[in-house]
Amino acid sequence: MTQLNCFKAYDIRGELGEELNEDVAYRIGRAYGEYLKPKTVVVGGDVRLTSAPLKLALAQGLMDAGTDVLDIGLSGTEEIYFATFHLGVDGGIEVTASHNPMNYNGMKLVRENAKPISGDTGLRDIQRLAEENKFSPVDVTRRGTLREISILQDYVNHLMGYIDFANFTRPLKLVVNSGNGAAGHVIDEIEKRFVAAGAPVNFIKVHHQPDGHFPNGIPNPLLPECRQDTADAVNESRADMGIAFDGDFDRCFMFDGDAEFIEGYYIVGLLAEAFLQKTTWR
Repeated sequence: MTQLNCFKAYDIRGELGEELNEDVAYRIGRAYGEYLKPKTVVVGGDVRLTSAPLKLALAQGLMDAGTDVLDIGLSGTEEIYFATFHLGVDGGIEVTASHNPMNYNGMKLVRENAKPISGDTGLRDIQRLAEENKFSPVDVTRRGTLREISILQDYVNHLMGYIDFANFTRPLKLVVNSGNGAAGHVIDEIEKRFVAAGAPVNFIKVHHQPDGHFPNGIPNPLLPECRQDTADAVNESRADMGIAFDGDFDRCFMFDGDAEFIEGYYIVGLLAEAFLQKTTWR
């Protein structure tokens, strides 16, 4: 039995080659399918050059386990979480290494209703099955299917449900740094909605095009050395604020109008206040 060191406490992350490759991805798909026995699973991948082949191998494993696969294409982790819940499917898997170095990739796994799968909620069981690699022969009569779909419009519709255009009473400049990751297509669609609503917001896009070579560095705004481009854009455009995303845009980082980085605990407090105002408690 081969030990798979790419399995971590909350997700799968490994160095490309020995730790994570297409064979391992296939085995993860088979193990996920045999452990959870899902009817349908949605998959997606970030912009890394290895994400597409790893995703295909993962899908092959899922299909060989009898699972139908819905592929949403280039996506962020939040899109997979949304798609899993919105489509009412049995699980979701995002192929991503988030903000890790170029020579890494990984996966984030959820089950129905986008409930995370971590070490104590099934990930260790999936690891064991993948390591044992003793899967039943493929039954071609029960093999799953693969279908490509888009959930972008539905996802952005959901996001816009948090926006009240009545609050935009003056022109605003907003710097958005996608870090050449997977956020760009969502930002473009959000911008279209603002334009259609006549909201006076100017989107200033930095490192916007998805590029798995990451020509401007790994998108990890947690690191001070990865913040300068966003801060410079805020200063140069005299923007009201800046937002920088990591590679799979499950995290964003904010800058004020003076290009100062806003620590995450302040954002958590603001978000908590906003959601409490929108929620009726009994």
